Amino acid sequence: MHQNKNQNQLHVPVLLDDVVACLSPQKGDSYLDLTAGYGGHASAIISHTQNPDAATLVDRDENAIQELRTVFKSGTRIINDDFLTASQLLVDESQKFDMILADLGVSSPHLNLAERGFMFSESGPLDMRMDQRQLLTAEVIVNTYSTDAITDILKRYGEEPKAARIAQAIAAARPLTTTAELAALVAKIWPGYSRTHPATRTFQALRIAVNDELGLLERSLPLWIDLLAPGGRIAVISFHSLEDRVVKRFLADRAGERYDADLRLLTKRPISAGPTELVSNPRARSAKLRAAVKK
Repeated sequence: MHQNKNQNQLHVPVLLDDVVACLSPQKGDSYLDLTAGYGGHASAIISHTQNPDAATLVDRDENAIQELRTVFKSGTRIINDDFLTASQLLVDESQKFDMILADLGVSSPHLNLAERGFMFSESGPLDMRMDQRQLLTAEVIVNTYSTDAITDILKRYGEEPKAARIAQAIAAARPLTTTAELAALVAKIWPGYSRTHPATRTFQALRIAVNDELGLLERSLPLWIDLLAPGGRIAVISFHSLEDRVVKRFLADRAGERYDADLRLLTKRPISAGPTELVSNPRARSAKLRAAVKK
């Protein structure tokens, strides 16, 4: 169950060796990948378990699902839904897994396709939906939400210092229809040189709001522990401080000194990409991996 060349060009799985080390796949183990994407991590894990029939792969993006169905053909269960809905379904079915992985990053194909609306380097529609079946888009937010609501989104999910000014500029410039228009508007509010594009925080905030990323994560984490078999391992990769904070606090609480603590931490500190990986996969620079085992 190996990646083909096309997959490798599409998406390079981050922290792959570290994920394998934390999950410690054994022959015959069951595996749940809650954000399977284009199957990079799953291919590596299943090559160790040699048990594709005991693997369940989840993704809410239709393009990713089509790729997964092409690559994983022999008995692997593939679910096209967000990870909260899929997790609740699996809990209702009383499923248990030896390994669970959630890679919370946006995969490269999403970022690289202008028509998906995640990037500001090329103009595209203000979309940003992971699940293209949903109605809420970034365009709906920037053109219909109140100035106060947009300010709150930019502060809460982007930690944007100039959130109020950007929200006011958005309201004054309506209607906005392209990523290029929004990026240019934000750049005017942040004049001068910047190592990262000044619209980075705004785009992150809108993406999180469109896809309810933090809400889904907070509601899903307890379900993931329910889905772990005794001795099962869970690994979560986050890509910004807001996500990492949620994961860190949850795992620390469930692995604390309380008598009913049901986890043991495998990572006292988050694992980050080393210099070798960063050369071949610069997008791994912000990845943080945390892992735990169920008692």
